[in-house]
Amino acid sequence: MKTLPNEITINLAGDADVSVKAFIAPIEHTAGNFHREWDALANLRAAEPEKQYSTSVFRDFLPTEAVSVGDCWQIQQDSVQKLLKQLHPNPSLEMRVEMYGIEEAKGLWACLRAYNNQFVHIVFRIHAEFALTDGWFTPSQFAGHLIIDRTQETIVFFQMYLPAGTLNFDVHWETTLEGWDAPRWITDCGYCSQMELRAGTQDVLQNTEFTDTITQEEAERSLILRFYESQRINWVSLEEASEMAQAQQKPVHVISLDGPLTDEAC
Repeated sequence: MKTLPNEITINLAGDADVSVKAFIAPIEHTAGNFHREWDALANLRAAEPEKQYSTSVFRDFLPTEAVSVGDCWQIQQDSVQKLLKQLHPNPSLEMRVEMYGIEEAKGLWACLRAYNNQFVHIVFRIHAEFALTDGWFTPSQFAGHLIIDRTQETIVFFQMYLPAGTLNFDVHWETTLEGWDAPRWITDCGYCSQMELRAGTQDVLQNTEFTDTITQEEAERSLILRFYESQRINWVSLEEASEMAQAQQKPVHVISLDGPLTDEAC
């Protein structure tokens, strides 16, 4: 297939093993102390601290056609499911949308951030959750980086991680509390300092000049628009809205929220 001047094809060759390390730090904070009262959450650790994967697993992260910087594509689910099992044996990419009624919360998307003659930098975003004993653990998102050596068609760096945040996960626990006659679902949110899969090193990016590139923030913006239509709204502060309402003689539509509109943390 012929490519345009600003398009590239991205490939990975062979089936060489890639060693991936997994990390889950002990959870030290939840709003309702679930991390102390619920054993499954208190003992949440990486299922396999280190595991070997064939390079073929990472081909699911690549586009099937030539792409330009800023282009986005969907990641295939099968390999992501395998990788997530290194963190926990029961991952799900379905996101139980019946509970929230929000179809757009599901998805696996990647974006070409930069390339030159030697390297390709792909960023990605994945929404997934884990079935724990008597409940669910829902990370805000899994962000990621994939750096490929174009000349060797090999992986230089891979990272899939839970971004930091004041609160970066949700939990739903089915339990019976004192005074209850039957189990009920209760929810909580908290902070996990590290939940990550990693292979290789990203040091090559420090001194690399790219032929074509967008910023990390621009790539993340392209990805978030694949998940949340609400991010297309031109949000303004209450002060700006008040000034605009007076100038345009229009009412102000106010929305009060107790959680973010940009991830699944709450």
